[in-house]
Amino acid sequence: MMSRATTVLTRSLGVLIVTAALAGCAPTPEPTPTPTGFASEEEAFAAAEETYRAYVDALNDVDLSDPETFEPVYALTTGEANAGARETFSEYHANGWQVNGTTIATVIVELPKGEAFATKLDLAICLDVSDVDVVDPTGDSVVGSDRPPVQAMTVSMTRGGATWRISEITGREGPPECT
Repeated sequence: MMSRATTVLTRSLGVLIVTAALAGCAPTPEPTPTPTGFASEEEAFAAAEETYRAYVDALNDVDLSDPETFEPVYALTTGEANAGARETFSEYHANGWQVNGTTIATVIVELPKGEAFATKLDLAICLDVSDVDVVDPTGDSVVGSDRPPVQAMTVSMTRGGATWRISEITGREGPPECT
């Protein structure tokens, strides 16, 4: 006959063995997102790049005579970039200007991350505008003759939820070189 202590010990070991066996059968949890809200920094960059490419596509679809075509650009921007786009499109529309040609992003590289990577990401962009012209109602170009055919820019992206928005676009010098 077992003592009371032996019975309690045997039952406790049985519970531990069953619990351990069941724990071994539990499904592996999905990876948890990083503080950026993405599964990896690579995924965050890919989402930012996708947003920028969508922005270039939206710019290429703008018809300055139809302000409704400006909305997709506004939807992908915030802050200074949004205010700048609104001001520029309003001015071009009021002047009766027209955009001809297609803009192409030839290089999109993530710039080194800062402390704020969870909410901000900077991209180095090379933007080929060699095919793009802006003309006035008489058909004369309003683009300066000194405009480089490929522009080097830094595009700052701000994250809201799981999406990126373009918050600022500035000129850039240094690598990567845009040719």
